[in-house]
Amino acid sequence: MTSPDTADLSATASAPVTSAAPAAGTAPSSWTRRSPLLAEHEALGANLTEFGGWSMPLRYGSDIAEHRSVRTAAGVFDISHMGQILVTGPQAAAALDHALVGWISLVDQGRARYTMITQPDGGVIDDLVVYRTGEQEYVVVANAGNADVVLHELVERASGFDATVSAAADQALIAVQGPLAVEILAPLADSRGSLTSSDDAAAIRALRYYAITDVTLADVPVRVARTGYTGEDGFEIFVAARDAVTVWRAVLAVGGGRGLVPAGLSARDSLRLEAGMPLYGHEIDRTTTPYEAGLGRVVRLDKVDRAGAAVEFVGRTALAARRESEPARVLVGLRAAGRRALRAGDAVVRSPESLDAPLGVVTSGAPSPTLGHPVAMAYVSPELSAEGTEVTVVVRGRAESAVVVPLPFYRRPR
Repeated sequence: MTSPDTADLSATASAPVTSAAPAAGTAPSSWTRRSPLLAEHEALGANLTEFGGWSMPLRYGSDIAEHRSVRTAAGVFDISHMGQILVTGPQAAAALDHALVGWISLVDQGRARYTMITQPDGGVIDDLVVYRTGEQEYVVVANAGNADVVLHELVERASGFDATVSAAADQALIAVQGPLAVEILAPLADSRGSLTSSDDAAAIRALRYYAITDVTLADVPVRVARTGYTGEDGFEIFVAARDAVTVWRAVLAVGGGRGLVPAGLSARDSLRLEAGMPLYGHEIDRTTTPYEAGLGRVVRLDKVDRAGAAVEFVGRTALAARRESEPARVLVGLRAAGRRALRAGDAVVRSPESLDAPLGVVTSGAPSPTLGHPVAMAYVSPELSAEGTEVTVVVRGRAESAVVVPLPFYRRPR
């Protein structure tokens, strides 16, 4: 999940920087939302861009090099632009069960759940990760461009429940992703007086996927979750804004000798594309239901309350009907036959002879640094959705051959 920016960030080092981006290492005063790590990015010479209303690093040097470092060693990302919303109180779980498509009251303390918030008609307002951080406390992480909307919707939907919804203030979020992520974070655990605290280091090593725990990193109290948006092993660090620089610098200091690099939004986007992860505003939006996006598994039509009664969450009726209907379009993966990148908005047709009869559209696409050829996700009509189907993509008026392949394009080695 990431910000629903209208610009396609499926870029590579050969792609031009968006016209909105300033010179490397500077941020225009018109960008009002600034990460507590902005000065760190400027000092590193990052190429900054506006994203979801925030000034964020697009890249520090080469997109491809940053991408490959995450696949082979590790990368550190500033994701402080993501919205953090607190839902607390005796009926916090019941409020979230009503507000979201997932069965949040079944989430154990210290665990997380990927879910969505939908309109009454089933269209996706945003995709979310919900962490249960206490008996009566949840942290909802929303996409940057949707954070205010999600906050408003949760406040409205929690009315009538004994629960409080509020924005988490003065917080930062740092992601460390890659096969060496655990080897980088564990030595930072509770570094007071010695290199590591065996308890906190062990907690990091033992942390399960989609779990969260409280530890100390570089003498700073943080929450660490084993989650991410790259298809690799990794962690997301919830830290007070005043301590973000300390943690950021400590990660770079320890990770630099292990191949870790700072990585920007461009690498994050190409990594998530290879992993087949949806981007809001591309694969999912208010016109798309979870079923069309191949994410029907997150919709819990079977959830009930403590009395055993069905929970009438927002969008339930429409989603129940959608599950039983034939899809008008299917999200698929495409592998390009040539070297030309497929981009969001490119039409998908049956053959070069039918360029004026689109049967689908590319939602995200880019050359894959890991696989060595262009890949894309696209919505197509059901008759084109079978694996192995040969299609044509219209790229700037030219016909490019592609074939339907399974998602994700890349799975990390186990």
